[in-house]
Amino acid sequence: MDKGWSEKNKEMQTLLSKEATFKEGIEKLIAFRKEMFEQIRQIVMNYPVEAFDKMPFAGANGYHSKTLAYSIWHIFRIEDIVAHEMIAEDQQILFADGFSESIHSPIITTGNELSGEEIAEYSRKLDIRQLFLYAQKVMESTDQILLGLTYSDLKRKFGKEMASKLENTGCISEDEKAFWLIDYWCGKDVRGLIKMPFSRHWIMHIEAMRRIKNKLCQLARKGADPTAYCGLSCNHCFLGEWCGGCRTAYNVCSFATCSPDGICPNAVCCREKGIDGCYECDMIESCEKGFYIPTNDGANAAKAQALYIRKYGKKEFFGVQDRLHEKYDFSKTQEILGQDYKEGLRILEEN
Repeated sequence: MDKGWSEKNKEMQTLLSKEATFKEGIEKLIAFRKEMFEQIRQIVMNYPVEAFDKMPFAGANGYHSKTLAYSIWHIFRIEDIVAHEMIAEDQQILFADGFSESIHSPIITTGNELSGEEIAEYSRKLDIRQLFLYAQKVMESTDQILLGLTYSDLKRKFGKEMASKLENTGCISEDEKAFWLIDYWCGKDVRGLIKMPFSRHWIMHIEAMRRIKNKLCQLARKGADPTAYCGLSCNHCFLGEWCGGCRTAYNVCSFATCSPDGICPNAVCCREKGIDGCYECDMIESCEKGFYIPTNDGANAAKAQALYIRKYGKKEFFGVQDRLHEKYDFSKTQEILGQDYKEGLRILEEN
């Protein structure tokens, strides 16, 4: 488990265990959920649709053996059922807001019954943006339910009537890989449900999603030119673990994610001009597009590196990058090169 997330989870659970700190615990839980949900938002908004049915760890033991789409569905179907059928005892978001149709899911269950290729095949059928909107609505509705709880509500338990109700919804498959959920949930009080479906369950599956998308980025980078359009080296960038590089569909560099179409202005410009990168452009010294915007701390460093590529070529460029990164991390390297692009070029030439 992510160490930082583990510590936050422990702190939050401790606060929830005492009446004097219960409200603070709820507030921290909601803030923690918001932080984790940002990971899901980044994945949905920045990765291509085809990423969501891929299983780079197919056959492995663990949550990372699933798909990104399945993971989102599974997290929020469980939360929707538990939050609304059990705690609030009102209508699930899936049905109340029409997501059972708009997502195009052939099932209304948690998906526990699916395995192997069934998961990939199922994932291909989903409307990912609608799935994301569903997840967001479920999170927001659960947060409101949590804010309305009192400390005494935490001790509320569930019995046979609730188990029968859950069974009758048809939202839990009768398959043995799924049906156990009913007894599991009904064996807990409200506090126990908060511990798992609303927090720890998120942590485990979102961590798995990070592993999946990191692996997909790694696969996308194979054979791709690691030279960024702006002049940076994708091989040495701090985003390398979770970005496929700006010449792939898995590009999540800062200026790509900030752009409405998800494409960096430098990449757009180079493609329009039919050039390989900014280092082939005669206007580079005065350019203020994308990464070269004056307010960007890395503008001069990127220009220095682009000019080095123009003068010496990509092979020499990656050689000097290797030598610099033996001494400094990415951030320090950019700092050293970035005071003035002419000075940055001189430093590169001396290394």
